[in-house]
Amino acid sequence: MAKIKVGIIGAGKIAAIMADTVSRMRGAEMYAVASRNMDKAMEFASIHHVTRPYGSYEDMLSDPAVELVYIATPHPFHFEHAKMCIDAGKPVLVEKPFCVNAKEAEELLSYAKKKGVFITEAMWVRYMPMADTIKKLLKDGVIGTPKMIMANLSYPMLTKERLIKADLAGGALLDVGVYALTFADLFKSSEVDDIHAVAVMTKEGVDAHDSITIRYKDGSMAVLNTSMQTVGDRKGIIQGTEGVMIIENINNYESITVFDKDYKKKLFKKAPKQITGYEYEIEACKKAIKWHKKECSEMPHETTMLIMKQMDEIRKQIDLKYPFE
Repeated sequence: MAKIKVGIIGAGKIAAIMADTVSRMRGAEMYAVASRNMDKAMEFASIHHVTRPYGSYEDMLSDPAVELVYIATPHPFHFEHAKMCIDAGKPVLVEKPFCVNAKEAEELLSYAKKKGVFITEAMWVRYMPMADTIKKLLKDGVIGTPKMIMANLSYPMLTKERLIKADLAGGALLDVGVYALTFADLFKSSEVDDIHAVAVMTKEGVDAHDSITIRYKDGSMAVLNTSMQTVGDRKGIIQGTEGVMIIENINNYESITVFDKDYKKKLFKKAPKQITGYEYEIEACKKAIKWHKKECSEMPHETTMLIMKQMDEIRKQIDLKYPFE
């Protein structure tokens, strides 16, 4: 398969990162960008070396050269824009969270299956080589039997309009809490037994801080903390019967350090060099499309639904419902 031609819906910050990443990849071409504003699309294309700017999503989706569409619009629009891609027969990579709730996600996945169109979620850490490295180390028993997972991801983000507004599905959970849930899910040793969550809400009615405790059926646990008001250490910690593993930056794995029972360092691994980390999900999509698959093995539809249902349950417990739901 030659270079896959990528089109982006949306022209914001995350779209810019993706465009710059694809532009530096050998196996992909940053072909098109679509915005509701043609001037914005043209400016984006000029800055980020995109071949074709479009002033409407429909126009870009009617271009037969577009082979993969990346959805980079705010959370509440993922469902609508991904459905447009499916209707156009375009393979689609949807930025996290996949949708606002499990009902939307299930409907979208069912629609893609019915239409026979590839779709996957852009939860980038699941595509990274370090995820497999961590899994292998745990399987090899480097810390014995894992019993406790802890993760913290917090950034001061109250200046971002999309995060403070309920009508834009704002709050910490869907933006950064999803990474903590993903970390726990990637490295869990058993199925979930139950989840308990508490939150501090903002005056706008979205979650500022979340603390989530998950108990698994084998007696292990996960304690996850996330915030959009504070600076966090971004660490993921997996405690086992024979040692502990510390992962720097659960939002883009940087390194793994393993300590033994006496807390003596026994292993250290740095993440491989990358462009930005976004390249791995594009490569996975390209491979899956080449082999006529309808999902990526790194991010199965089943897993997308699992995390969406967990976030629904957490929002129920903290009494967070968006106006459009």
